[in-house]
Amino acid sequence: MPIWSVVLARHRLISLVALAVLILLAWGWLLSGAGMGMALTASLFPAGLAEDPMAAMMMPGDMPWAMARFVMTFAMWWVMMVAMMLPSAAPMVLLYARAAPASTRPATESFTLGYLLVWGFFSLIATLAQWRLAAMAMLSPMAMATSSRPLAAALLIAAGTYQISPWKDACLRQCRNPAQFLSRHYRPGWTGALRMGALHGAWCVGCCWMLMALLFVGGIMNLAWIALLTLLVGLEKLLPWGRVVSVATGIGCILSAWAILMG
Repeated sequence: MPIWSVVLARHRLISLVALAVLILLAWGWLLSGAGMGMALTASLFPAGLAEDPMAAMMMPGDMPWAMARFVMTFAMWWVMMVAMMLPSAAPMVLLYARAAPASTRPATESFTLGYLLVWGFFSLIATLAQWRLAAMAMLSPMAMATSSRPLAAALLIAAGTYQISPWKDACLRQCRNPAQFLSRHYRPGWTGALRMGALHGAWCVGCCWMLMALLFVGGIMNLAWIALLTLLVGLEKLLPWGRVVSVATGIGCILSAWAILMG
């Protein structure tokens, strides 16, 4: 066997192990509470709406957002995005590791970094949104989810509408065809890999950003919602009938919004 084939096979194995370790570490940190000092929940019902109003009234209220809290919240969101999005992006990363020349090994790491940096930017936006919702007293301090029925319903309707929209379909097609994406956007070197990873991350954000916004409905530290959204993202991207999953999810979101408004 040629030496370059051995090197390439070893590189693919290292990439696979590295991805698995990164995903496991991200999930482990979430399961430990993500450094937020909050009790984890596991309920499929919107956490903020399920919270006992009397218990919420007895809470001292949401504490002011110091810089340390902002940074910790940003870290929580970013690690959560790693845990939720990297499993479905793994086929793309591993295909790139296979396609990249053996002489440019850091390119795979650069591709992954570019992908995660885009989700880091999304995490910053989500952190700012959480900060504003907390400042407007629209976020339950116990459940870390909106306690407003109109806002919860609006987010579900927006997510449901986006799920069945042509914009969602366009982004999903990019995420579902790794080989086509690489053949169209391939650039040599680690800088090209970084650019490709960022571009793929941008398509994934376009595909899944409204689903991630539903964490404000279910609860940011609600493991049941985190696991459900992770599963939905994976089914959309990896199954042959992923578009059917998207449409069914969209219809389910709209019906759930109706149930919340009528409840």
